[in-house]
Amino acid sequence: MKIASLLPSATEIVCALGLEGDLVAITHECDFPASVMDKPHMTASRISHETMTSLEIDHAVRSHLDGHGSIYDLSEKLLAELNPDLILTQELCEVCAVSYKTVEKAARLYAADATVLSLEPHTIEDIFANIKTVGELTGTSDKAASVVDDLRQRIAAVRAKTRDLPQPKVFMLEWLEPAFAPGHWVPEQVEAAGGMCLLGTAGEKSVTISYEQIYESRPDVMVLIPCGYYTADTCRQLENTFFPSNWSEIPAVMNDNIWALDATSYFSRPAPRVIDGIEILAKIFHPEIFGEPGVQEAIRIPRGLIKFETPVKTT
Repeated sequence: MKIASLLPSATEIVCALGLEGDLVAITHECDFPASVMDKPHMTASRISHETMTSLEIDHAVRSHLDGHGSIYDLSEKLLAELNPDLILTQELCEVCAVSYKTVEKAARLYAADATVLSLEPHTIEDIFANIKTVGELTGTSDKAASVVDDLRQRIAAVRAKTRDLPQPKVFMLEWLEPAFAPGHWVPEQVEAAGGMCLLGTAGEKSVTISYEQIYESRPDVMVLIPCGYYTADTCRQLENTFFPSNWSEIPAVMNDNIWALDATSYFSRPAPRVIDGIEILAKIFHPEIFGEPGVQEAIRIPRGLIKFETPVKTT
């Protein structure tokens, strides 16, 4: 079977099922496992995440989508040349990947015999269901069941250790400017790791909120996971991000309990490594039980890296 993955999370799922050799094309963002990166790229982005601030990216995305455009290009020529049997895509978020409508239209024209599967996870259980669905379509149902069982056991192991522990109040910042509160599976990750997720609802979309709402929630722990960012990207963006001066009074800031994590690997992509994200969060929330996270897992943001706006003087 020739598989074209138009979604980084789908690529990870395919490889977790032992089907890396069947992948004939991936997206420009697919980078795990690293061995897939040399495969043909069927997509490209119209926005430079490396050179733009988070606010500039937000404006660019909104302007493209408000004009009913897309921030991605799909190579129809490559699609026709490869003629895949299975195309994995999504309808969940037009910011995350090429839109389903674009893929469906291109498949009708250039790969008419292909099966197009749209993955639409909103929760961790949905992620597990997607793994099993891909397994069914690729003849790897037993492997998929084994992968899901292992992931469930890992979650259960964390829950067993945190069940009777105090829950820190946690805010997961999904975008720096404007601020986004977490949705989908992220609140579940926090809860499974032994924390109380603030301002986010499991299974619902991430939503724009104000800095004042975050201040009023008084989180004990703040975790920076801007969607699609690696830890280094987040640290770089902090250089140009100014938070309200009253944020210096937030418990997480006062106690140096602000962390930057690899959002791309552990939170943004609905794939098996979401469970890695739970295990890393458990180390942050309860280091006395799980040990401190390694530098490859999470970075504690020093207070000096958090910049505040200068209060306006009144006369």
